Amino acid sequence: MLRQIIFSTLSAILLILSFPSFNLWPLAWFAFLPLFSALRDKKALTRFLWAYLTGVIFFFGTMYWLVHVTLAGMIALVLYLALFFGVFGLFFSPRLATAGTLFFLPAAWVLLEYVRGHLLTGLGWVLLGHSQYTDLAMVQISDITGAYGVSFLIILVNVSIWQIINRGKGVRGRELLVAAACLALTLGYGVFRLHQKIDGKKLRISVIQGNIPQELKWVRNEKETILEKHLALSMEASGENPDLILWSETSLPVVLEDEKELLSAVSSGVRKLQRPVLTGTVRREKEDYYNSAVLFSPDGKIIRHYDKIHLVPFGEYIPLRKPFVFLERLAPIGDFTAGKDYTLFEVRNSAGTQNKFAVLICFEDIFPELARRFRQKGAEFLVNVTNDAWFGKTSAPFQHLQSSVFRAIENRVPVARSANTGVSGFISNQGRILSLVKNKRGENTYISGYATQEIEIPADKRSTFYTRFGDIFVLLCLLIFIYGIIILRPKHV
Repeated sequence: MLRQIIFSTLSAILLILSFPSFNLWPLAWFAFLPLFSALRDKKALTRFLWAYLTGVIFFFGTMYWLVHVTLAGMIALVLYLALFFGVFGLFFSPRLATAGTLFFLPAAWVLLEYVRGHLLTGLGWVLLGHSQYTDLAMVQISDITGAYGVSFLIILVNVSIWQIINRGKGVRGRELLVAAACLALTLGYGVFRLHQKIDGKKLRISVIQGNIPQELKWVRNEKETILEKHLALSMEASGENPDLILWSETSLPVVLEDEKELLSAVSSGVRKLQRPVLTGTVRREKEDYYNSAVLFSPDGKIIRHYDKIHLVPFGEYIPLRKPFVFLERLAPIGDFTAGKDYTLFEVRNSAGTQNKFAVLICFEDIFPELARRFRQKGAEFLVNVTNDAWFGKTSAPFQHLQSSVFRAIENRVPVARSANTGVSGFISNQGRILSLVKNKRGENTYISGYATQEIEIPADKRSTFYTRFGDIFVLLCLLIFIYGIIILRPKHV
């Protein structure tokens, strides 16, 4: 048993090290080998338990920062997410090295990630493929397969190495050649994409990072100070001639309709900037409250708003509130209403050309279907406004940044991020991090500042395969999985 504990723990540690803030992404390509050793020749329930242990350690190690919000909620979430590792362990078969099922485990992993990203409103955080977000050549395939394609390849390589280790049991070299070909084609495609020229419209954007402590953000007496700080940073940024200035989620921490004096002060400040400003705030319509993004024109008038569509369960609303009243004790709860409209904003560049963009609020950028829908409606670039101050000085903001990188590649559009405490900056349509707000020590989080970047909006208006067809790759994985089940069933243990 000690051997299994060590191996299961070792796999979890290797996976944790693959993600921010360690970013040792090459470790993911062999991180599952110890776990496979722990699962070898074990019965189904035992395989589930050892894989579940790996999942528990992994999610505690990557999502520990939730403890800053709720200890009970963090424990409950980790124990739930680890179930997907446990189910993955059930699919590990001693025949994997002999039955021609090289693609079975990668397909099973992708299906589990997809279910995790959709079940119970979904949480596609720290997907395996996200660990490779700085390996730009490898992740370009995401414009076809989404992040799931990268996850598939990582498991494929792990299984291939496992088969090589077990060559004495009749591993089929033909399949390993197929795996090597998949890897080579992915890298070749990535290099090709990275060398493509963008040649599009240019737009200059400034992102503001106010760095407002969470404990002060909703203190009533602080609202004027918060506004003044954002206006001061914006005035500095305006010296770099941006076409658009972005403030973070709820950077106006008020119910906008109830604060006429503050709204007047915002309008006055924006008129002095003489530039459009997009800010996060709370809107009210009758009895409904919305987590919103509001665009002010250069003359200080509100011209459009977007209401957040995908709310945070147990953060902005309580699922099943009436039958399960006790759930209110798991986390601090807002009481927001979900928006319904996929609103697009427009902004002019210095040449007078209109550019359409969409806003993803908070963790909405972890849901690829939302970004796809906005892109299908005509968004030429994406904006993410968020407030990750809840989680302290941890790896959470950098893990969040990973999702934005994949949304950029999947839809081939640039992304601008304004985060209250970071990470704020710009991502090209190739997933390249162009610039970030940072201080003299190179720190990106829990600092005040701004960054200005000229982004390029591709002239090619054609949608990517992923934008048009979505997660067809997941459907392919489902077919591979069913085929593998048929092969493995007669001798499955």
